[in-house]
Amino acid sequence: MTEIPNPFSHLESLIVFDKARWGKKLKPLKKIFSKKLAKKLFGKNFALKSRASLLAQGDIVAPSIKPPKTKKPTLQISWASDAQEIVEAQQLRYEVFAEEMGAQLAFNSSGLDIDEFDAYCDHLLVRDQESLQVVGTYRVLPPHKAREIGRLYSDSEFDLTRLNHLRPKLVEVGRSCVHADYRSGAVIMALWSGLAQYMRLHQYEVMLGCASIPMADGGHFAASLFNSLKIEQMAPIENHAFPLIPLPLERLNGGLEVEPPPLIKGYLKLGAKICSAPAWDPQFNTADVLTILRLDEISPRYAKHFFGTTS
Repeated sequence: MTEIPNPFSHLESLIVFDKARWGKKLKPLKKIFSKKLAKKLFGKNFALKSRASLLAQGDIVAPSIKPPKTKKPTLQISWASDAQEIVEAQQLRYEVFAEEMGAQLAFNSSGLDIDEFDAYCDHLLVRDQESLQVVGTYRVLPPHKAREIGRLYSDSEFDLTRLNHLRPKLVEVGRSCVHADYRSGAVIMALWSGLAQYMRLHQYEVMLGCASIPMADGGHFAASLFNSLKIEQMAPIENHAFPLIPLPLERLNGGLEVEPPPLIKGYLKLGAKICSAPAWDPQFNTADVLTILRLDEISPRYAKHFFGTTS
């Protein structure tokens, strides 16, 4: 039988960390970004589904036309150190969210995704070291910057009253995206490794963020996904948040058989919990669920990959 091309070939690329920001040398990254780990986190069919079906579900997709085989990219993980590097992240976000996904972003003539939180956030970047192009990004709002701006982005979608006691050690992550030509898994895992090192370096304990579910079908997929969550995948009731614009679950077909989008599947396997019903985000036309990940609850099998430990 002809061997199926390996969709996670990029996971064996060399990854270069910015030593000035990370300090001590990290463990060998070939072990971190293993094909086996990617398969466990995202599912074995992550990069094998058709582009059409993935677009319909809003999942990360591989390009419809495969580029000619080239040398595997070397990825560099760093944090934006000046305004121009933040602009590069904003350009990638606009390309993915507005041009590809059709989000109704605030108009600007520069082709950038900009909002008031950007000035308060640290911006995680993954570059193709050969082209120097930013191919993946996350933005991170640390607790002292959240105090400066007076709120989290999640406050615009949820009542977070029950989570207020966590704010001093809580980091909010969001605006994650990967360039269309690099959606094999390596960039996502590089971003997650960068986040893990950031949390450990600053001794933060909790990550919070809105995980988006596509609404291309009017919300039936999102309702079914929420209804399919197991009790152990939900946060304790004392940590629940409440959507400000709830998705009308009672008016939707919530009984479909669905698989979580790869990123949500990965979050859950890491040990993240869902702490809200879906909220409708009209700007991005997505159903967002609030996810919470406590570092001390990361599955031991994955902790050793991202932290070099077993806990």
